[in-house]
Amino acid sequence: METDPFRIRDHVALFDSIVSEIVKASERTRETLSMTGNVVYGDGPSESLDIFYPEGTRKNLPVHMFIHGGYWRMFSKRDYSCVANTVTQAGAIAVIVDYALMPAHRMEVLVDQVVRAKRWVIDHIAEYGGDPSTLTVSGHSAGAHLASFLFHGSTIPSGIDRAFLLGGLYDLAPLQRSFLQNEIALSDEEVARFTPLSHNHDPHCRVILAVGAKETDPFHAQSNAFLSTLRGQGLPAVLKILAARNHMDSVRDLGVPGSQAGDLLARLVTGEPCPA
Repeated sequence: METDPFRIRDHVALFDSIVSEIVKASERTRETLSMTGNVVYGDGPSESLDIFYPEGTRKNLPVHMFIHGGYWRMFSKRDYSCVANTVTQAGAIAVIVDYALMPAHRMEVLVDQVVRAKRWVIDHIAEYGGDPSTLTVSGHSAGAHLASFLFHGSTIPSGIDRAFLLGGLYDLAPLQRSFLQNEIALSDEEVARFTPLSHNHDPHCRVILAVGAKETDPFHAQSNAFLSTLRGQGLPAVLKILAARNHMDSVRDLGVPGSQAGDLLARLVTGEPCPA
């Protein structure tokens, strides 16, 4: 019997254990790092973000936004506070973003929310000690998909200098034939409007794409396709394969300084080149 390559639980034996690790690590992060929680960027109940600070003086610090995954229909910013460990250790302010979930809300709402969250950061992060001109972004899975709209070609310059997209979804059409269709019911219009492969992007943004070596074939294929798309549009983009990592332990590692994913995130934040 064939398994659905998009049903992550079927391909990651320790799925629940890894999610539990991430959530517990995020609880510890909120207890140990200096932060400002539940800052609103809009009027909706899900339109808020958490800001985490590195030690020391808060003035003109680099700023990094993270957008969580969950196939657009699960998890929250609280579940991924741990990503701030790596960001703040690298000397930057971490902004972890919340957004509404499908199917109660449609893709158009989610994309609009993360774009408005970016605008809020650019307009207001200086009040919290950040330098908006240094803004970088990362996202995992559905969060990588949403993050791609932050350096979209409709707004050039986009305000995003560098982006790190991990285990992302850049072609939505195959998801209509997956288990996910029963859960979020992607429409043909949503696929056409919100497939990153069919969009233009800001050529000034440097992009790191990454995918776990143990991810299923569609994640590798989509990352390679998006790499070609971005390079064809003039973006300096690279693809990194994370050794011995799957869809879940790769994102867990974003909150683990010194891991392969954590090192890539830290380098993105500081502007250091990626290792070959």
